[in-house]
Amino acid sequence: MATVADKAPLTAQRKVPDDLETKLPKPYMPRALTAPDTENVNGTWGHKHNDMSVLQQHAAFFDLDKDGIIYPWETYRGLRAIGFNVISSFIFMIIIHAALSYLTLPTWLPSPWFPIYIQNIHRAKHGGDSGSYDTEGRFIPANLEIMFSKYAREVPDKLTLRELWHMTQANTVAYDFFGWAASKFEWGVLYLLARDEQGFLSKEAVRRCFDGSLFEYCAKVRKGTAGKMA
Repeated sequence: MATVADKAPLTAQRKVPDDLETKLPKPYMPRALTAPDTENVNGTWGHKHNDMSVLQQHAAFFDLDKDGIIYPWETYRGLRAIGFNVISSFIFMIIIHAALSYLTLPTWLPSPWFPIYIQNIHRAKHGGDSGSYDTEGRFIPANLEIMFSKYAREVPDKLTLRELWHMTQANTVAYDFFGWAASKFEWGVLYLLARDEQGFLSKEAVRRCFDGSLFEYCAKVRKGTAGKMA
């Protein structure tokens, strides 16, 4: 089964794994509750899914009162808890709620409070993303593995800022300016949050961002109650 076409040089430059089935059962099957990869076949150890989709879990950290609705002030406090400063937390809060709130509302009428409804967070999925979530908010392990196989060239399973830029450029859908901007913003924020001392963003950090356990980990680090992440 060929994965490279001679007349399409990019297929040779951006290689895809051909042995995922030997490392992870049914890697192309979307997972509703967990975010596994080849090193963590059962997802994040100790992370509680609470019967939410993986995309819902990604957002749930910021629902501080656990009522299923994220208000701007909750997002601000959550961003502060994971390590962002006052200014960046305020700016990110505005961008996130301005972009996502209306898409998740249970009514056609906008809300002056700009809430994000976790139950409808799948509606905020946009073009130009990595494809690691499906349209219902399930997680597709193969797409995470393919992302790093294609773009992590300097160090396996780690992305540099330049490689992140190339990845988001490659995923861009024609004339989808919102998707382009949203993708750049999301990956840029994740890089600021989770890059290591050498400036790499690890696959483990990305995987744990997808299920939201990264945010829990960062908050514990800030409190001094977490061990080192692989």
